[in-house]
Amino acid sequence: MNSIWELDTFYRKRDVIIIGAGFSGLWTAISIKEKYPEKSVLIIERNTIPLGASTRNAGFACFGSLTEVIADSQKMGWEKTLELVKMRFEGLQKIQHYFKNDEIDFELNGGYEILNNEEPLSHIDTVNEKLKTITGLDQTYTLKQDKIQQFGLGKSAFLIENPCEGSLHSGKLLQKLLEKCHELKVEFLFGTEAEHIQETTVEVEILFSGDISVKADKMIYCTNAFTSTFLKKENIIPARGQIILTEPIEGLRLKGTFHYDEGYYYFRNIGNQILLGGGRNQDFKTEETTAFETTEFLQNHLESFLKEVILPYKDFKIVLRWSGIMAMGDEKSPIVKQLSERQFCAVRLSGMGVALAPKIGEIMADMI
Repeated sequence: MNSIWELDTFYRKRDVIIIGAGFSGLWTAISIKEKYPEKSVLIIERNTIPLGASTRNAGFACFGSLTEVIADSQKMGWEKTLELVKMRFEGLQKIQHYFKNDEIDFELNGGYEILNNEEPLSHIDTVNEKLKTITGLDQTYTLKQDKIQQFGLGKSAFLIENPCEGSLHSGKLLQKLLEKCHELKVEFLFGTEAEHIQETTVEVEILFSGDISVKADKMIYCTNAFTSTFLKKENIIPARGQIILTEPIEGLRLKGTFHYDEGYYYFRNIGNQILLGGGRNQDFKTEETTAFETTEFLQNHLESFLKEVILPYKDFKIVLRWSGIMAMGDEKSPIVKQLSERQFCAVRLSGMGVALAPKIGEIMADMI
């Protein structure tokens, strides 16, 4: 049993409880507290630090490569695609508005996409025309052939540049968001796993192991790929992204964030190291998992990609390997909605959580 001290403080009833302390959970808490300062907000996180995609990603500050935008427009139509691109673009603006570049290692080095066939180039004018109102640029995407040699990417046919994209340090961004939450008097229970949710007409109760529970007026799932345990009906497919990091490479010419093969491969420099991730399209079924592991097959595949495409004439050593879990679905639009009288969710960010979460937080604050 709990003591009266615990029941009156840590486990007291809150106005809003958010499950998950990743980018979505933290931005949602910030948006709610900014809009309703008097509301009590508690974030429950089952790990000692936020875990999932937020601290396990590649640190890209991007809103979509050319081929990705083309593919999305063909699948979902332009209206939905532009809505999504606009959300991501504004999300990145919001991050830069809240935090100084050096606090989160934000670098606007440009986003690039390597193409090995010219078909997407026939769409570039249409896409630029559509994105004009969002980015304010006549040409969001331009062909930059001279940079192929400059970056040492000799084996690539075409290089597309997008000057509005960059990279950041995901760990530092999360720490800054946590600081902001503390400033706004958001409370936390780390290392606490929600095991069961019960809703009545008057409240929603979140039960943990050992007969402990906490009640709230409203509850929001910000559990992204780990949501399927709670919400069986939603179309959420976990997608593991595996990543490798090289040791520093002398005379590295690569600078910026790069996408390859519709974004299934992504790489960037961190100083003079190279971070490379992706390739799950080589082994889709195995990578539909919430297990934080790396597989020999994909790790070897990433190393040979590094050898062939990124560092064709250099020796390198791998110093770190890790994986993060994203959430995908039938389409790219996130699931941000009311589930019942007192339960809401903001999940399935399709690997774009860094850019989408700031805006999703705002939508959620309006919704509750």
